Amino acid sequence: MNALKKLAACAALALAVPAALAAKVDLLDDCDAADPGWSSSGGCTIEEGDVSVAEFNALLTSASSTAVVGHPSWTISPTYLTLPADEKLRVRNHGGRAHSFTEVAAFGGGRVPPFNVGLTPAPECATATPIAPGMQAELQLTAPGLHLFQCCFHPWMRAAIRIAPAS
Repeated sequence: MNALKKLAACAALALAVPAALAAKVDLLDDCDAADPGWSSSGGCTIEEGDVSVAEFNALLTSASSTAVVGHPSWTISPTYLTLPADEKLRVRNHGGRAHSFTEVAAFGGGRVPPFNVGLTPAPECATATPIAPGMQAELQLTAPGLHLFQCCFHPWMRAAIRIAPAS
């Protein structure tokens, strides 16, 4: 399933679930569970995925960049969001691989050295908590301003959350 179809499916699911349970942020990937190449690094649990390990590795870097680029179907959606300070943030992993949603002072590399090409690891990634496929986490940000988040396993997965000042 391509990323647009997956995003549409997630949106439809969010509409079918009461607003109090709907995720605000989705962690996405499109790994192919039929590819045995994923098994050596934790496997893939998403049945609709179509990205092989070979394709994933082929898109990690680019001749046009000195830093890791990463596969475009490994993403956080939305990449930018504004929330009031009193609203809880629900983060759901809709992918087939583990991800983290880790607040960092500055975007950087993560915990997987081959994915850190051209990046200095973000110190916060040393204690990042994985979110397993199909699982969710909830957090509440109260400090107004811009908060940066990244996946510490796939550091090109990034998002910025702006918390609006209380009115």
